[in-house]
Amino acid sequence: MKRWLQGDGGAGFGRRLALGLGLCLALSVGLCARAGLPVERLRVPAGFRIEVLTDQVPNARGMALGDFSDGRGVVYVGSREAGQVYGVEIDAGRAGRVHVLARGLTQPVGVAWRDGSLYVSEVSRILALDGVAARLARPPAPRVVTGRFPGEHHHGWKFIAFGPDGWLYVPVGAPCNVCEKDEGRYANIQRIRPDGSGAEVVARGVRNTVGFDWHPQDGRLWFTDNGRDMLGDDVPSDELNRLSRPGEHFGFPYCHQGDLPDPEFGKGRPCTDFTPPVLKLGAHVAALGMRFYRGTMFPAAYRHTLLIAEHGSWNRSRKSGYRVVRVDSDGAGRNVRQEVFVEGWLEVGADGRERVWGRPADVLELPDGSVLISDDLAGAIYRVSYGG
Repeated sequence: MKRWLQGDGGAGFGRRLALGLGLCLALSVGLCARAGLPVERLRVPAGFRIEVLTDQVPNARGMALGDFSDGRGVVYVGSREAGQVYGVEIDAGRAGRVHVLARGLTQPVGVAWRDGSLYVSEVSRILALDGVAARLARPPAPRVVTGRFPGEHHHGWKFIAFGPDGWLYVPVGAPCNVCEKDEGRYANIQRIRPDGSGAEVVARGVRNTVGFDWHPQDGRLWFTDNGRDMLGDDVPSDELNRLSRPGEHFGFPYCHQGDLPDPEFGKGRPCTDFTPPVLKLGAHVAALGMRFYRGTMFPAAYRHTLLIAEHGSWNRSRKSGYRVVRVDSDGAGRNVRQEVFVEGWLEVGADGRERVWGRPADVLELPDGSVLISDDLAGAIYRVSYGG
């Protein structure tokens, strides 16, 4: 549990969540629903609606879209502490049965779909469930694609996704809060072929990214990165980055947020040596999953906007994050602006006490243009739609 309370956030409610999660894991998934999630207290822009798609996905993290036809298909969902992978049947924007496709895995946060196979990340391995869409009730045993990644659990969980080039992109976080390790092995984003071969490092100096996507216009890779801890409440900021060339270095552990030298490792390595972020997202917000909006359900102004799930701070004196933000910019990362898209999981009472009842982890667009948000604290997936 101590290790889980570091990095992308654990917060003071970790013990309570662990007890509830342990009960859920001991029961069938259908008995793990959170009754009466106060979704009506979530705030969205005018014309939008947010509802609970399902609350039967304990510890829901990364999401991936399977094959859809006539509004029907499957959304695949990873987890972290739960060690499970789920398949959520979707029909016309509504959830049907939730299937547990794999159990007992090591932090299977990331899921990615390609050519009928579901790819799943573990700390040191990438697995595949072949032909799973036709076998949801009796899923196949996972096949090992590769076991080449480091085994350290600190920042070892992995968001994964297939890029426009057909390669699977796999991040490897720093095995520490801040340290200097082999840049070819740690604190980077790599890519591999679907068969696990041909590993290449595409971005360096990346402390811990748990979300990335490719810009719909130019195909450039954009990614979030969680800033280091223990420098105070207000620095360093989490980052939104854009990759311009393979092998680009984004500063860790020498420089944080583009302009803050590390007090231990920054000597002799000026921040000007590294690529600064497109946007500072805020200190300790724990920016995780992100997607560019490509649909047409939302107003035209949302076309190619970036939606980012902020999981929320774990050790800040006043909590930050616990929301989904919208980021607009041109394709080159200029003229950037940020605003809140969904908030309300973090509440402050009349007595000033903070209460958290949900933690956004990932966002995913459905074929109808609505957007899903996973919540690993509530074990839920929300659906955001627009009615005008």
